[in-house]
Amino acid sequence: MSREDALAAARDLLEDGRYLDTLARRVALRTASQDPESGPHLHAYLAGEMLPDLQAQGFEGSIFANPTGQGGPFLIARRIEDSSLPTLLTYGHGDTVLGMEGRWEEGLSPWVLTRRGERLYGRGVVDNKGQHTANLMAMEAVRQVRGGRLGYNVTLLLETSEEVGSPGIEEICRERRELLAADVLIASDGPRLVPEVPTLTLGTRGAINFDLRVTYREGGHHSGNWGGLLANPGIRLAHAIASLVGPEGQVLLRDLVPERIPDNIRRALAECRVDGGADGPAIDPWWGEPGLSAAEKVFGWNTFEVLAFRTGNPEVPVNAVPPEAFAACQIRYTVDREVETFLPAIRRHLDAKGFSDVTIHAVKSGAEWRATRMDPDGPWPRLVAESIRRSTGRAPMIVPNAGGSLPNDSFAVTLGLPTIYIPHSYSGCSQHAPNEHALLPLVREGLEIAAGVFWDLGETSWPSRQDTPRQDTP
Repeated sequence: MSREDALAAARDLLEDGRYLDTLARRVALRTASQDPESGPHLHAYLAGEMLPDLQAQGFEGSIFANPTGQGGPFLIARRIEDSSLPTLLTYGHGDTVLGMEGRWEEGLSPWVLTRRGERLYGRGVVDNKGQHTANLMAMEAVRQVRGGRLGYNVTLLLETSEEVGSPGIEEICRERRELLAADVLIASDGPRLVPEVPTLTLGTRGAINFDLRVTYREGGHHSGNWGGLLANPGIRLAHAIASLVGPEGQVLLRDLVPERIPDNIRRALAECRVDGGADGPAIDPWWGEPGLSAAEKVFGWNTFEVLAFRTGNPEVPVNAVPPEAFAACQIRYTVDREVETFLPAIRRHLDAKGFSDVTIHAVKSGAEWRATRMDPDGPWPRLVAESIRRSTGRAPMIVPNAGGSLPNDSFAVTLGLPTIYIPHSYSGCSQHAPNEHALLPLVREGLEIAAGVFWDLGETSWPSRQDTPRQDTP
């Protein structure tokens, strides 16, 4: 049996309906971790759906309660062919965002897998049930083609709280370090940069959330009687933010951005383009750091976002000077700056600019994942990229770190692993909105890519730890 046989076996999973049948069962489980009543569904996804399927494939697994008591359980499953062989760690999450029933297109339900033309609709079809299902089924197809062996060991970590910030995943990685010991993590999450080109992502940007607030008095006062006499907190806060970020999105406080983009990162990003396709928004080329490409802005730089701004009563404005103003802010950052320096730098800046009345409050968003990044010129990215090229005939885009965030620091830093994500989705998939969908051509190609990678891992020597340079922390 050959590599082509393995790819054909993976394609057959879609063509004969086995992948669709499996995904339909998994979509039907209402695992919306943002719903406080979702606990039984999260447990059922692991214990009733995933674990029996994995055991039939030769895995031994256990379900662990969330060590923080604030999220869903974890499943760790292992298939050990030989303790002397290297080990692949793979990851996925079985939870989803809320279904948002009643807001989908007519005839669609978030909890029913529905095919319309070249699209598959349902909550979790891309984030993340469809992606880890494709990987695991492709892996099993490879094992069957190869006569029951892969040629390496596999460990799966499946969580059920990613959509609420992955509480407990850091503790699980620390407490179960021996069970999770591996040589590399290869998984699938997030979107491709452009739908038609495969993508490798080697890490993630981090995110820090905080509030800026100006409070002057307890209540509003008539603007005709007091306007011009009472300081307006909305105006003060707007000017404070304007001192941090310019009118075209450039971060003016340079302590919040990298000094430069490293040469190897810039070379990799020169091969990447950002395009959400017909379903994605049009990029504003004038916005952001001047002189950077679109890929450099979102993958190689730090951004300052105002997520919400409120002063007075926006729903029913009244003729009054408001008593306070509030802005919810966020910085997405790469490994080139220490996150602990951001809020002190903002405090020093505001004081120096005369805005000592603006207070800063760190916010626990539930997703305080630190930035990670791996050298795109390293042996693992080259190995996996070549496998994808062999399977698709196209060289993948290699992204040193995604623009968004994942709990990748638990794998890259805590477990000390090279980390590679191969997304089988695209950015216009509506993954956190009504009408979440997968594109069937990407599903088909994703199955082939996964089968090719899992086949090739059994045919080649794996890079040693000494040969794998990392850039996970500044």
